Amino acid sequence: MNGTKKIIIGTGDLDDKDNLYVYYIDVGQADSILILNQNQSVLIDAGNNEDGDNVVEFIKSKGINKLDYVIGTHPHEDHIGGMDNVINNLDVDKIYLPKIQTNTKSYKDVLQAIQNKNKKISLFNKGDKFKIGNAEFEVMTDSILNKENLNLSSNIIRLNFNGTSFLFTGDAETENEK
Repeated sequence: MNGTKKIIIGTGDLDDKDNLYVYYIDVGQADSILILNQNQSVLIDAGNNEDGDNVVEFIKSKGINKLDYVIGTHPHEDHIGGMDNVINNLDVDKIYLPKIQTNTKSYKDVLQAIQNKNKKISLFNKGDKFKIGNAEFEVMTDSILNKENLNLSSNIIRLNFNGTSFLFTGDAETENEK
């Protein structure tokens, strides 16, 4: 392939650390995406409460015991429900959640897991960038703080790798897109 690195989506063993691997973990209608490049990792969302063990098992099946970034796009249960399992069972470097808070059991469980691991919540702002390996992530929008519609708090993140982009939107709505 003349040195061109591949993007592997959904399948494949980690046969070349320079490839970008994007795994959409099967959590039904919920969201959970694992992204790997050059021995670094990002988890975006972690499914429902009952998906937590499966998400952890999937990540470990790839030989990963440490996540560089764990991102909850917004605080609905189908996005952060399994996140407490992930935080409790893996080493996690940075944890990002939107600015909005709720008093749901799922959200409280995530906060408790963060506290148990002596971690802190980091917040995204529009324009923030970070990298894993050669994969660059950019936050495309600020969260809209609206407790009546938590979907509006979704962080939208674009991933760029070798001229290909992915857009991770959580449950963003038209108002976020504007």
